[in-house]
Amino acid sequence: MSDDAVVRKILLESGDTWAVVGLSNNTARAAYGVARVLQRAGKRVVPVHPKAETVLGEPGYASLADIPFAVDVVDVFVNSSLAGAVADEAVAKGAKAVWFQLDVIDQEAYARTTAAGLDMVMNRCPAIELPLL
Repeated sequence: MSDDAVVRKILLESGDTWAVVGLSNNTARAAYGVARVLQRAGKRVVPVHPKAETVLGEPGYASLADIPFAVDVVDVFVNSSLAGAVADEAVAKGAKAVWFQLDVIDQEAYARTTAAGLDMVMNRCPAIELPLL
């Protein structure tokens, strides 16, 4: 589902501003741990969650459209049934890439997103991939 070269490109070349959809202050959730790894790797992590809470020192936003600056990568921690709409929002936002986390799979969203010219990864985790670079 995801070419290793695309994984590498997103992690190393796509930019440092990552919107993490589904990120909240719940430290038990995978999104929180992955966001910490991304921050330690030098990425700016922008929380996107209906609560729009500040997480890991970054102010949160209720949606991608609410973010008042450019976003390079949209990292998606929502159920697969909701992920396609997030991918469409990422395209509309002008992101360079979309990353669907482990077990987040939507083949139609993948086709639409890549057809729009964005790089995309599905069913992988940047916190696992970063140390492998």
